[in-house]
Amino acid sequence: MALAGLAQAQTYPSKPIRMIVPFAPGGGVDTTARMISQPLAERLGQPIAVENRAGAGGNVGTELAAREKPDGYALLMGSLSPHSVNPYLYSRLGFDPIKSFTPIVLLWTVPNILVVPAASRFNSAQELVAYAKANPGKLNFGSGGVGSSQHLSGVMLSTAAKIDMVHVAFKGAGPAGTALVAGHLDLMLDTPPALVHVAAGRLKALAVTSKSRNPAIPNVPTFDELGIPGVYMEVWYGIVGPAGTPREIVNRVNKEANAVLQTPEIKKRILEFAAQIRGGTPEEFEQFMISELKRFADVVKTSGAKAE
Repeated sequence: MALAGLAQAQTYPSKPIRMIVPFAPGGGVDTTARMISQPLAERLGQPIAVENRAGAGGNVGTELAAREKPDGYALLMGSLSPHSVNPYLYSRLGFDPIKSFTPIVLLWTVPNILVVPAASRFNSAQELVAYAKANPGKLNFGSGGVGSSQHLSGVMLSTAAKIDMVHVAFKGAGPAGTALVAGHLDLMLDTPPALVHVAAGRLKALAVTSKSRNPAIPNVPTFDELGIPGVYMEVWYGIVGPAGTPREIVNRVNKEANAVLQTPEIKKRILEFAAQIRGGTPEEFEQFMISELKRFADVVKTSGAKAE
């Protein structure tokens, strides 16, 4: 039996575990799944096959995972968009972001970073905010699309600092980042890949959207430190199973995943893209998912975003 194999530290029967990724290859969710799958498979003694099922902002693959048999053979790489943001962007999901799943383990979180072009007049977030207050609507910020983490981060900053900025949505974070580096945008609250441009001197990093400083960029302050509280955007990644996944399976995968998170190899790779390891119990992950779902209700409402 699958349950007996996983729960008793033996192997599953012949077929591999499917790790469903509700996004296309190459993105953060896919990268996370591939990073964790191999070492987790080794500890479980069972192959894990990453299966990309993209569509509708992650909803297609997430709904597919919700309908799978809860026997341990199908897991989902859960993340911020389908479980915390999409419920407010889409009129129909086909799954409940909490009730349709069994939380197993929160893996890591990734903050956004306030970046401006190298030639920008702003050398601090305070300077940027002061200018925006004196010049409403004069600054623009880019994003990878309506409802993206970059968009919602910008909304958080506008709300917290009481400033008015113009949102410019691109079809993907890549084109938005290119426009920023070229000086066509004033700012962006971008994901860690922007740090490559910071290191090369093409962008300046002014603040980070986490509650504590990020080990990868220790000299970049948080918005709290700058007196602009409430700008918290950390894209999260975690493993969930379909609702009803047996406790024995949940406990085993949780235990082995937490062990993987403490290996030097994973710690090194995580630091490289400014992520922060989380881990913990299934119960802690469930409470985290519930709190994030509640938190983004107001953020999405304020943004006015709807699925395109």
